Amino acid sequence: MATTITPPGRQTSWLPDSTFYPSARMAAQAPPETLAYVALVSPDPAQPDALGVIDCDPESATFGEITYRMDLPHAGDELHHYGWNACSASLCPYAPHPHVRRRYLVLPGLRSSRIYIVDTEPDPGRPHIVKTIEPDELAAKTGYSRPHTVHCGPDGIYVSAIGNAEGEAPGGILVLDHDSFEPLGAWEIDRGPQRLAYDFWWHLGWDVMLTSEWGTPNSVEAGLQPDILMNKGYGRDLHVWDLRRRRHLRALRLGDDAQFVLELRPAHHPGRRYGFAGVVLNLSDLSSSIWAWHFRDGDWQVEEDIRIPAEPAAPELLPPALQPFGAVPPLVTDINLSLDDRFLYVSCWGTGELRQYDVSDPLHPEFTGSVHLGGIVRRAAHPSGNSLTGGPQMIELSRDGRRVYVTNSLYRTWDDQFYPDGMQGWLARLDVGRDGGIGHSNFLVRFDGHRAHQVRLSGGDASSDSFCFG
Repeated sequence: MATTITPPGRQTSWLPDSTFYPSARMAAQAPPETLAYVALVSPDPAQPDALGVIDCDPESATFGEITYRMDLPHAGDELHHYGWNACSASLCPYAPHPHVRRRYLVLPGLRSSRIYIVDTEPDPGRPHIVKTIEPDELAAKTGYSRPHTVHCGPDGIYVSAIGNAEGEAPGGILVLDHDSFEPLGAWEIDRGPQRLAYDFWWHLGWDVMLTSEWGTPNSVEAGLQPDILMNKGYGRDLHVWDLRRRRHLRALRLGDDAQFVLELRPAHHPGRRYGFAGVVLNLSDLSSSIWAWHFRDGDWQVEEDIRIPAEPAAPELLPPALQPFGAVPPLVTDINLSLDDRFLYVSCWGTGELRQYDVSDPLHPEFTGSVHLGGIVRRAAHPSGNSLTGGPQMIELSRDGRRVYVTNSLYRTWDDQFYPDGMQGWLARLDVGRDGGIGHSNFLVRFDGHRAHQVRLSGGDASSDSFCFG
């Protein structure tokens, strides 16, 4: 049961939250972030995870430093893709909660199935837990376990879950109440053929949701399973849903050899019906790929947009799982799209590269630059001289598109498989030119005893909000 402190009731205001913007264009002109919140995962499942607070204000005496760490009360949660309780979606014309505020962070424990509600007031630099949703309550009210991704919608807080209460399929989406944070139930009315789950996003202007596929909890929690992989048993489909009617419309196959359809990034402009999906691995050649979905000729379609090849490597430089192949795959594990829908960022966690593409024409992307950080074989050091383990993994982008924050941990057991020599958590900031291009900065934060995963920026970022106006 949820027995910890209940958050205070919603404080009604005649004006919306000042960090909400009707359009992505207006959000891009917002003040820069001053804090970054980082999900810190313990490599020891017997020790608790934490939420770190990083000073991002260049005028501050503690710029680039860890200024606070909120340790969780339980061990073994494995924090993942957390989000805000409310965002610019609250300004949609049909939103029933127009005066909620971006105040609470919703932190899902992917392994424990526990969800923490964290208050960032009265001091945003010292967040604290005010409510805990326990696994048994989540399963009883929604039928799901292993909550993964949080997005704030116009009518509630949406959370994806990768499995049912038994750790098998189907995974799906559950909804939390905007005010009480109580689990309301499973979102789907008719799921059609969808069984596997991972990420989700939507086109609010078109009442459409997209969902992606990873694997069941029992197929991923102990690490990548070669037998399941070679039998193409992990996710390879993108699903299209009627958002208002909560019904499955169609499944789109992202290639017969595709495995792990993970991150989704739709266009921010509500009038545009396209977006991008990342495929971690193509079995035919160990490459990774980016696919673009779009609406054409009266239906939803998908096509491969970008193919990133594997890099040959001496077997002795590779972890055991890759030695038989003599190559290191890119392992695209995250993507992010700037608020102006111009630049797509692609993290190659295996090869240690962060790529930037100009996607102004979404079906004809242009490669515009990259940087190297870590990597299985390359092991590129930071320009400051610090050695780096892991590679660019989670990406977060400032609202003005000028700063990219990257962290290095994917998932504890998968970290151990692909980086068996160990991994120290880090957060690096990269700088972006006004017309594109990407380069290093001196901003590097290292975390002793924890691995770094999801980043959220104070006031919002490029993947925290959705918009109903152009």
